[in-house]
Amino acid sequence: MRKLILSIVIGVLVLGASFYGAKLIIDSKENRRPQPKKVVKTVFVDTVKNGTVAIKVPANGNLVAKNRVELFAEVQGVFRKGSQLFRTGQEYSQGQVLINIDAAEYYASVQAAKSNLYNLLTSIMPDLQLDYPEHYPKWQAYLANFDVQKSTPKLPEITNEKEKFFISGRGIFNNYYNVKNLEQRLSKYKLYAPFSGILTEALVTEGTLVRAGQKLGEFIKTDVYELEVAVGKSYADFLEVGNAVNLTNLEKTKTYAGKVSRVNGKVDQASQTVTAYIEVAGTGLKEGQYLEAELDAKNEENAIEIDRSLLTENQQIYVVRDSVLDVIDVTPVYFSDKTVVLKDVPEGETIVSKPVAGAYAGMLVRIFGSEPKETVAK
Repeated sequence: MRKLILSIVIGVLVLGASFYGAKLIIDSKENRRPQPKKVVKTVFVDTVKNGTVAIKVPANGNLVAKNRVELFAEVQGVFRKGSQLFRTGQEYSQGQVLINIDAAEYYASVQAAKSNLYNLLTSIMPDLQLDYPEHYPKWQAYLANFDVQKSTPKLPEITNEKEKFFISGRGIFNNYYNVKNLEQRLSKYKLYAPFSGILTEALVTEGTLVRAGQKLGEFIKTDVYELEVAVGKSYADFLEVGNAVNLTNLEKTKTYAGKVSRVNGKVDQASQTVTAYIEVAGTGLKEGQYLEAELDAKNEENAIEIDRSLLTENQQIYVVRDSVLDVIDVTPVYFSDKTVVLKDVPEGETIVSKPVAGAYAGMLVRIFGSEPKETVAK
């Protein structure tokens, strides 16, 4: 009995010592997991100040010469050398010969027709002097000034019906207008530069046989160009002829001042855009050159302009209220490549001006700096 009691006591002591040793080991173990620190992100803010925002619509296109002439042959013959070689890039002054087609054979037929008219007029002079002496002096003066080497002068003015019947009955009118028709066609063997410019396309060379209706080249004036751009129909009503337009080249190294010269009254059914034409002049411009334009479309009242990255998918923006992020609903009215124009933003509201990673409503934040800036209408 004594041995049993002794065994129980020893067992209880061993268990107690075991629990005590385990507790000492547990209490002695250090907790190496750090306590999480509370992070408060710093945000940049602006104070809303609604105002007038000038909406500029971006557009682009290629330059086309405002004054251009496509050169076609209306007669047939061998292409001869003009005042200069007919080559692409050749410059011509106003009045210089662009096209020179051999007209020797046709010129001879014109001179023959003039000679026939002169002979016919000469043959009626005796009868005219006898029957209508009062009209004889003006016809005599016409013959005196008639030169077959020059353009046929206009016939004297007919003053009464008897004179008209007499002249018409002798075939004068018929011969005269036949000669004028031949002279008109003779003038088509030479084409003159209507303005100072440059030849941008040459499809024939000297010695080529030219046929009637054949295209010979293209001639442009190099001082004024037009840029054709497509603008969304929602802004078509705000485009007015004469509006100033800022233009830049593709490399953003040069700027040009242009103006809206024409606006098409038709909306393209496929793209739902309206075509506007911008007139621009300046040194260094070339036909076909690519330019980008900014058109003044309209002024939006009571609005602000912010970076597009600040607008959420739900058409909301972040604001700061008592060091806590919140969201408010806004109304976007225009999107550009980098910015968005908003309305219905409360005046004086403190909005986030730069994106915050992982932002959410209720997030604790700290405003950078002591005083927020003001967002003014751009």
